[in-house]
Amino acid sequence: MAKKLVIVESPAKSKTIGQYLGEDYEVKSSVGHIRDLATTGKGGLGIDVENDFKPDYQIIKGKKKVVNELNKALKDVQEVYLATDPDREGEAISWHLFDTLKLTDQDVERVEFNEITKEAITKAFNNPRKINYDLVSSQETRRMLDRIIGFKLSKLLRSKIKSRSAGRVQSAALKLIVDREKEIEAFEPEEYHEIYAKFSDVEAMLFKLNNKKPKINTEKQAKEILDNLNKEFIVSELSKKKIKNNPASALTTSSLQQQASSRYGYTSSRTMSLVQKLYEGKDLGTETVGLITYIRTDSTRLSDEFVSRARGYIAKEYGKDYLGFYRQSKKKSNVQDAHEAIRPTDINRTPDKVKSYLSAQEHKLYSLIYYKALSSLMKASQNEVTTLLLKNKNTIFKTTSSKQIFDGYLKAMKNIDKQTKQPELDLSKFNEGDKLIADKVYEKQLFTSPPNRYTESRLIKEMEDLGIGRPSTYASTISTLIKRKYVDNKERKFFPTDQGVLTVEKLQKFFSEFISADYSKNMEEILDDIARGKEEQLKVLKDFYEYFIPLIEKAEDKMEKIEAEETGETCPKCGSPMVYRNGKYGKFEACSNFPTCKYIKPDENSKEKPFDTGVKCPDCKKGTLVLRTAKRGKNKGNKFLGCSNFPKCKYISPLEVVDENCEKCDNVVVKNKKGKVFCIDGKDCK
Repeated sequence: MAKKLVIVESPAKSKTIGQYLGEDYEVKSSVGHIRDLATTGKGGLGIDVENDFKPDYQIIKGKKKVVNELNKALKDVQEVYLATDPDREGEAISWHLFDTLKLTDQDVERVEFNEITKEAITKAFNNPRKINYDLVSSQETRRMLDRIIGFKLSKLLRSKIKSRSAGRVQSAALKLIVDREKEIEAFEPEEYHEIYAKFSDVEAMLFKLNNKKPKINTEKQAKEILDNLNKEFIVSELSKKKIKNNPASALTTSSLQQQASSRYGYTSSRTMSLVQKLYEGKDLGTETVGLITYIRTDSTRLSDEFVSRARGYIAKEYGKDYLGFYRQSKKKSNVQDAHEAIRPTDINRTPDKVKSYLSAQEHKLYSLIYYKALSSLMKASQNEVTTLLLKNKNTIFKTTSSKQIFDGYLKAMKNIDKQTKQPELDLSKFNEGDKLIADKVYEKQLFTSPPNRYTESRLIKEMEDLGIGRPSTYASTISTLIKRKYVDNKERKFFPTDQGVLTVEKLQKFFSEFISADYSKNMEEILDDIARGKEEQLKVLKDFYEYFIPLIEKAEDKMEKIEAEETGETCPKCGSPMVYRNGKYGKFEACSNFPTCKYIKPDENSKEKPFDTGVKCPDCKKGTLVLRTAKRGKNKGNKFLGCSNFPKCKYISPLEVVDENCEKCDNVVVKNKKGKVFCIDGKDCK
């Protein structure tokens, strides 16, 4: 019988940790949070505002069984270790377990580790601590603020403009997208011209006009410059310079999400789901081990131990000439720096060695994390840049060429970067004083471009730069904006919907300070101060409430209510006008007398929006497999997989998608009518 109980929040993590601790330990999982604020009481907040914001916590629906199992396990143990994630959320989960299970400081220890390896787990259990109540208070403050905002503001917007939700971080992010769209709509392209001179295989652009940077706005100005040129150009300068290109830092949560989006097209939610598995542990045949360090971090710092081991690996595998200096990036004001950057737990565990144990997507992300951390400790690459300046009367034309003379960190990065060799331009054949006759001198008419719409990668970077939210919130924030239909993600770019624009317009009118990036950043800093013990929770909550509630009351009185659009028909049940409403699955027609009358008109023409698995069709190789429901015939109601390229491709398979990915390949796991679960690519993946 185990005498020591360890509680983690993830079942996958419990399996990995259990193998390191031995028979004296039993490892159980809370499966995330076990309780949350109640939805009862005044305003459904689960917070007694008038009694110093006292929270009312209740066990989350479906978690009573977990709590009962943990209580049962407690009966036969002498020591309890709370081993939840090493951040505020993890600290809060530990405290909720402590409080719900009625534990005491005498028999409970808090253990914290940044990676799930035998060495890290052993060290953590040899150095336990007590729960950090400042971290708990910081998380609780955020949760209470979110609840007050979510209930009060969302209720207001639903009643006034039919928007489904709003929030401090969510609305600030939405405002960025809406403001960018307004910039694009207001943009007026400006004409400008560039002038080039072509000499055989060399082309130079006008660089200086009367010793100033040229500004050519019209074709007339360009023609005047061209008409004034001689046929002959003189080489006025030929210079060479060595340029160093330092490697980027190891990845943070934000930079990982950005790069996974721009390189592989992964959403931030997908990226975090994949790397969570890499962190919690993968079965490598002989052991189950966490492959990477903790995935929620905004620090680029690397431990001295890792740096030492990685430098030894670089010297051995690449040579001492490739050893660089550890350049830790300058810490930003909003960086917590509680954890290291995301890195491999073992530098000798190369992506090639673990490839057979990972899905294709997991392997891509592990490779990215591995080589980013490794290359950050390598020497800069070095290029020799040659500059050629050509003089013609009052003008100077310029061209450059670049030649790599040392690959440095790029030698490691070539494992994940497609490196196309650029044709080298040979400028060494020229000498100062040479006279050249241009084959062609010409001008190009160009127009300025509007600002780019936000991709997921750009939006995350902007949120990070402005201090909106924390890296751990980016994925959920973006998912919410899409789910609420505030934005459309077309061709991997965000377009605000009409409802998204309306939401920002109303929030800007009545809550302009609240949805600003500065407010979100300042609140994050206040939450950090609570975590450091420098700020009082009650004062923060009171200050916020006294600021926020008057804004709500004013908006309730002044914000114009948008009435639902009438369809022109009357309700067959009560005779009231029928109106259009927006629901979870799109627009529908319903009685305007809701909730007294709950009639909804059946939509005979509605079509199921199929779930896209993202897996290429095995027949046509062009479409992807989508999950559909049979509408007619003997199989009516049954799920099946069909090609998105229908009717050009008529491939179907009577299977249902399981919400997980194959551990061996990059395909979806499905099950048949008998309940057998297997990889969709069963012929090639066993």
